[in-house]
Parts: sequence; C-alpha cells; structure tokens
Amino acid sequence: MCFSAGASFGAGIFLSIIGVASVKKTTHSTQILFACIPFIFAIQQFSEGILWLSLPHASQIHIQKFFTYLFLFFAEPGWPLCISISILVLEKQPDRRNIAWLFVLLAMVDAAYSLFCLMHYAVHAEIDSHHILYVQNFPYQFRMISIILYVMATLIPPFFSHIRYMYILGFTMAVSYIVSAIFYEQYVLSVWCFFASVLSVAVYFILSKMREVPFHLPNISKRSALVETALDR
Repeated sequence: MCFSAGASFGAGIFLSIIGVASVKKTTHSTQILFACIPFIFAIQQFSEGILWLSLPHASQIHIQKFFTYLFLFFAEPGWPLCISISILVLEKQPDRRNIAWLFVLLAMVDAAYSLFCLMHYAVHAEIDSHHILYVQNFPYQFRMISIILYVMATLIPPFFSHIRYMYILGFTMAVSYIVSAIFYEQYVLSVWCFFASVLSVAVYFILSKMREVPFHLPNISKRSALVETALDR
C-alpha cells in the first residue's frame, strides 16, 4: 500500500491469507503458480512497509536498498513473467497455448531489459507526498517500448484464456492500471499495488470456479487410453 507502514503491513497480512486460501483451492499442480499471485503482492506490501519505516533514517541505507530492489524485482520483471507463465500452464487448447507462448516471450524480453536496467542503473526509493516514489534512471529512449511490452504481457493474456472468468482478472488489472497511471503517474508502481487485494480476490474467485469443474486431460489420446484400459478390465 502506498500511504503508510501500517496500511502496507495490514495489506500484506490480508494478501497472505488470500494466498493461502487460493493455494488450498488448487486441484492440480498447474494451478499453483496462478494461486501464488497474492503472495507476490504480499511480498511487495511487506517490502513497502519496511521502506516506510527505514526511509526516514539515513543509517538504514542497506535495508532501504534491499527492499527497494526486492519490490522492483517483483513489480517489473517478476509480474509480467508470473502472469503470462501462470496462464500458459493453465491453457489446454493448442491454439490458445500458442498465443499464450507469444505473451510469455514478450514478458521474457521485457524482463531481461528490466533486469539489465536494475543491475546497471541507479535506483532508490523516497517518501513523497504520502507515497513512496521509486526513482529509476533508466534509458528514456527505451521507456515506451518497455511499457508496451509490460502492458501486453501483463494485461492481455487473461482475455485470451479459455479459463472461465479469467477475463475478470484482466479487466481488474486494466482498470486499476489506467486509474493509477492517470491520477498517480509518478507513483504508479506503488499505487497500483493498492489494487492488489482486489486482484487477489479475483484469483481466489477464479480458482473457486475452476474447482467446480473437474480437471480435464489435455490430450484426447490420453483420455482414449484411459477408456480402453477401463474396458479391458
């Protein structure tokens, strides 16, 4: 959360609870990464809570740097990769899997660029107007390309998934990102995490609906083999 240490730690605890509940809703190993999305937001919230406490103290520079990089790792390279890969492993339809692979490749390109920048350019966090501002001196000429890749790899995959109600996650992410970018342009990385609880509830809801439908084998031949085995018995 972007307003205080208490709000960040509170959100982190809530998101952790949602994460545990989501993992318990899984019925197959392919659902685990998707179910862990709330935990990623929880790590970000706990990181910001520690930043709120440490940023006013210059002597805690090492703590500030560690949790600044931890937050940015999940917010930039981690988030597009997690979303695109988690949807890919859930996908069973060949045509949609090909599309999902495309978004994973876009996420990998953007993640590689983000990691390169985090390793080679100075970043720091500071408290500004009741928000945490992440100052990143990345090359300006590649900024728009990186944003486009980030948005495509993060916001679009849910709309191509065959999973029932997955579009809710995409719609929620898109609306929250647009609102954050318009009203909190300087603090979009931090403010967008304000919507983490809503996104996490969407993850829990989608997994609950998936639990109502038995897991289907992705290959017709495998189903046929099971039927033949049963008949032989």
